[in-house]
Formats: sequence, C-alpha cells, structure tokens
Amino acid sequence: MTAAPAHRRRMIAAMILTYMMFGVLLNSVGTVILQSIQGFGIDKAQASILEAFKDLPIAVVSFLTASLLPRLGYRRSMMIGLGLVLLACALMPLLASFWTTKTLFIATGVAFALVKVSVYSSIGLLTEGKQAHASLTSIIEGWFMVGVLAGYWIFAWFIDPQSPGDPVWLDVYWLLAGIAAVILALLAGARLDESAARDGHAAAESFLDMFRLIALPLVAAFLASAFLYVLIEQSVGTWLPTFNREILHLPAKMSVQAASIFAVSLALGRLAAGLALRRVPWHWLLIGCVLAMAALVLLALPLARGAQPQADMSWTSAPPAAFVFPLIGLFMAPIYPAINSVVLSSLPKSRHAAMTGLIVVFSALGGTTGSFVTGQLFAHIGGSGAFYLSLLPMALLVLAIAALRRQSARAEAAVPAAAA
Repeated sequence: MTAAPAHRRRMIAAMILTYMMFGVLLNSVGTVILQSIQGFGIDKAQASILEAFKDLPIAVVSFLTASLLPRLGYRRSMMIGLGLVLLACALMPLLASFWTTKTLFIATGVAFALVKVSVYSSIGLLTEGKQAHASLTSIIEGWFMVGVLAGYWIFAWFIDPQSPGDPVWLDVYWLLAGIAAVILALLAGARLDESAARDGHAAAESFLDMFRLIALPLVAAFLASAFLYVLIEQSVGTWLPTFNREILHLPAKMSVQAASIFAVSLALGRLAAGLALRRVPWHWLLIGCVLAMAALVLLALPLARGAQPQADMSWTSAPPAAFVFPLIGLFMAPIYPAINSVVLSSLPKSRHAAMTGLIVVFSALGGTTGSFVTGQLFAHIGGSGAFYLSLLPMALLVLAIAALRRQSARAEAAVPAAAA
C-alpha cells in the first residue's frame, strides 16, 4: 500500500465524511427550490436556475484547476473546499434571501470541484488494482448517497409543518457549518502520500493533458455516458420534491421526506452493486439497469394520475407513486461508480486528476441540463410529462454504455500488444 494502515484508514474516513457532507449540500437543491418558492416568493422558472449556480462553478473550476491540484495537494484542496462551504453555510441564516441561496450554491460548486477531483484522484493512491479501485469508489459513492438521504431528513426536521415558508428552516445551515468544522479537524490530522500523483510536467503541460484525454475514444465514450447518466439522475432527484408536492399533493414536509426514498434506493443500489459486479459483466449489468429504469417510469407514472389533495395526508394514505417512482434509484445506482472506475483504472495515476476534472465538468453540465430542462417541462407540460421524457436520454445512455464497452475492450487488448 502507498500509506500506513492507520493513516490510510483515517484518510478514507475523512474522504467518506467529506463526500457525505457534499451529498447533503449538493442534493438539497430540490428542497431549497421548494422552500424558496414558498418562502421567498419566486416562481419555478426562477427556481430552475439554482442547479446552474451549483453546477456551472463545478464545471468551470474543475476545468481550470483539476490538472493543478496535484501541486496544491489533494488533502489541502479538500480542506479549502470544506472551509469555503463552512463560511457559506454560516451566511445563509444571517442573510436570508434568494441571492444568498445563489451564493451558497456557487460556493458549494467551487468547493465540490476541488473535493471531487481530490477524492477521486486519492482513491488511486490508496488502492492497488482495478478491483480494489472499484470497491473503494463504490463505497465512497454509496456513503455519498447516505449523505443525500440524511440531507432530506435533516432539512425536513427544520421545516415548520404549520408554516412551510417560515425562515426557521435556514437554521439547518448552522448544523451543517458545525459538521464541516469537525471534518476539517479530521482532515488536518490525516496524512496522504501524494508523490505518485505528480508527473513532473509544467503547469501548462498538465492543463493540456485534459484535452489530450478527450481525444481518446475510450474517454469520449465515457464522457457521453457520464453526461447522460447525471442528466437523468439530477432531473429526477432535483424535481422529485416538487413532483411530490404538486402532482401527488403531499404536504411540503412529507414531500421532502418521501424524496428520501430515492436516496435510500441509490445508496442500497450502490452498495449492492459491489457484489453484483463480481459475478456479472459490468456492461450487461448497466444496460439491464437502464432498461429497468425505463420500465419503472412506465409503471410508476400512471399511478400518479388522479392523485387528489387530502386534508390529513399520511404515509398510509399517500398515493402509491410516492413509494414506487423513487425506486428508480435502485437501478440508477450502479451506473456512475462503475463507468468512473472503468475509465480511471485504465489510466496512469498521474493522469487521474486530469481525468477526474473531465468527469466533474461533464457531470456538472449533465446535471445543469437535466435540472433546467426538467424545470421548464414542469412549468409547461406538468411533472408527469417531464418525467416521461426522461425515456429519451435513457435510450441514448444504453448506446453510450455499449460504445464504452467496445472502447474499453480495445484498450485492454492494446496493453498486451504494446508490451509484446
């Protein structure tokens, strides 16, 4: 191993907790959209841009800095990111307004760009071999989804059920600032040998590495897959609370809590994927998952028809669609960690930062596109119609995964040929 066992465990724990923290913040967009509509008096078109305030900084900062982070240091970059969101969280209850919400998501996007590149690049430094790489990637992504799940319930706890728009919900950010401070202290005491991540290239040369990677057919197929996957996941995850509220007529607090079923499904699916991938070829598993996602859309959305408001809505009287549709996360779950591990474990460790930069850029662009398009569709054709149209990117994702499999096989065949 590249790190002593105690330091390795401490660093992995810090990475998991950091990722969980950002799971809470990044996937709070749907809840914040709902609360902003009710508390700040904005409309859906205005609310739909919040995803862009998060994702565009992720894309820009990842693109500009990913190749430079080996020089700054991955552990140090994580600490800078956590410090930035700590300050942004503290400002939210102090300056309660929609523009402060935009500022929070800008800070979260910038910070996550630093954190994701650092975490993904550090996985290669803490593991040896493709199997260990895929395992740790799935574990970290699984705990990220546990953070997403916790976020739904943490935010719901602070929402006043009698007055959903009451700014008391902003007190949640004091708790999040405190959690960020604790993780910062843990990272300060962790150690990571980052020597293998430095390729000795000049800064400009390292920056150009990202463009050279894009030219590789394997990377191009991966980027198409990542873009489409995140487009689908973010369109569902971001707008699910609003779908629950407006289409299924759940109370505001219950709308947020019911959306946590989606996060539970993602977390369980990613943890289970580690076992499934030992027995099933990754490309067949992922294609099967996409087809199952499409089948669930066609099964669940008709159940939302005819849902009516109820004076005393409870979990036992909620429409079946509130429980069935979020299960789509079970089938989404294995896709993202698997395709990331396929491409990263095929590259030298010195190129992981540049590759992760591309992963983050295209994931952010996919997330922004999915959320914005879904928001506009919600406003014009309704929630059910918007989610039905997710079948189109699902069909394209099947084609992208098939292309990624072909390019991956060619890359594997080229390694023995080059060594011969």
